[in-house]
Amino acid sequence: MSKSLLSVAVAAFVLSGCSLIPDYQRPEAPVAAQYPQGPAYSPAQAADVAAAEQGWRQFFNDPALRQLIQVALENNRDLRVAALNIDAYRAQYQIQRADLFPAVSATGSGSRQRVPAAASSSGKETINSQYSATLGISSYELDLFGRVRSLSEKALQTYFASEEARRTTQISLVASVANAYLTWQADKELLKLTQDTLATYEESYKLTSRSNEVGVASALDLSQSRTSVEGARAKLAQYTRQVAQDQNSLTLLLGSGLPANLPAAQPLSAKLLSEMPAGLPSELLQRRPDILNAEHQLLAANANIGAARAAFFPSITLTANAGTLSPDMGGLFKGGSGTWSFAPSINIPIFNAGSLKASLDYSKIQKDISVANYEKAIQTGFQEVSDGLAARQTYNQQLQAQRDVVAANQDYYRLAERRYRIGVDSNLTFLDAQRSLFSAQQSLISDRLSQLTSEVNLYKALGGGWYEQTGQAQPIDETPPKG
Repeated sequence: MSKSLLSVAVAAFVLSGCSLIPDYQRPEAPVAAQYPQGPAYSPAQAADVAAAEQGWRQFFNDPALRQLIQVALENNRDLRVAALNIDAYRAQYQIQRADLFPAVSATGSGSRQRVPAAASSSGKETINSQYSATLGISSYELDLFGRVRSLSEKALQTYFASEEARRTTQISLVASVANAYLTWQADKELLKLTQDTLATYEESYKLTSRSNEVGVASALDLSQSRTSVEGARAKLAQYTRQVAQDQNSLTLLLGSGLPANLPAAQPLSAKLLSEMPAGLPSELLQRRPDILNAEHQLLAANANIGAARAAFFPSITLTANAGTLSPDMGGLFKGGSGTWSFAPSINIPIFNAGSLKASLDYSKIQKDISVANYEKAIQTGFQEVSDGLAARQTYNQQLQAQRDVVAANQDYYRLAERRYRIGVDSNLTFLDAQRSLFSAQQSLISDRLSQLTSEVNLYKALGGGWYEQTGQAQPIDETPPKG
């Protein structure tokens, strides 16, 4: 019995080495070897540590932001779903991989049947008994042309793709939390600026009202001053609403409430982010998980072609078992009670109305689609990094110019206030100076927020946000799971 099953297993192993999967060649990257150069870009810098390997704790300098990112990584529901998807695809791969091996099962059965005299061949009432114990293989396909192996490879690559999808989700989560936090802080600074400006406007309105009462200021001056107050009140309501909504958005990303022990936030003007070199475009192919995900999907589509090709060839299925059979329990394992059966079957495709050809064509089209998706992922990554590099250089210039604008408006405001109070200029000049300063200060905060979010997005575009600490980076294990 055992020798027969061993022979079947050995034969299956010897005959299952063929594969019709096409040789895989990675498509050439459809982008330039260097990032764009020009007035909008800063000079290229050598990368000591790739951005993808720079831990997010080292990139983000604000302790409050680091704590919020840690909370999000522990509680965000999208990240949980991505991790569960990995487990699901791992199980699917193990299910598919199991078809490469015979499924051996042991069964035992027994039956007793009373046969009445009228139905018995002997004309007497009888009781028939039968007991059996067998060990066998059921419907095992000999993978002569690699169909099962190709499907197993497809499931493996899909599993690897789910790993990269989780990395993509985490990187996006880290960037989203950072951007939401920075937006929250910017709106809080705008709210504080508006509160201070409103107090200044109200003080000016009181001064203008007293001047109007004594006939120094006109009704037009008073109306203009009131317009500034009401405009600031409208802005105050707007920023109050935005701060509340920003906090709600941040809470959703965290997957829980804001920590009670959250450290005090650093101002936007502080050095909130570390410097980060861009490296070379070729690094995107090894660093960005969405590109790696697209390549694994391409490999899965390539393996599916092998399965579609193998369907054109005959398939052989084996069913075999051996055991003992006896009419009574006591004789089940006595000599002479042995029994066996061997039932091979072969399926030869003859006519299927072009179904197999269409399936092969479909699998090839799916591979071409996967190639296009892979190339598009590379192009998208290249564009996002290029945009980030352009934003880095130009935002630095824009911020410096905007700081100069604020400084100039502060001088304008001080001079206009002094001249108004001594009666040299009218109230309209003073109001114009107030509004110009308020507008310039708002623009400076908005520009600083835009610069910070562009740096966060560049960090994300370069594949950063996966590792927690520099020097502890470990590549994803692409060894097929056992089991």
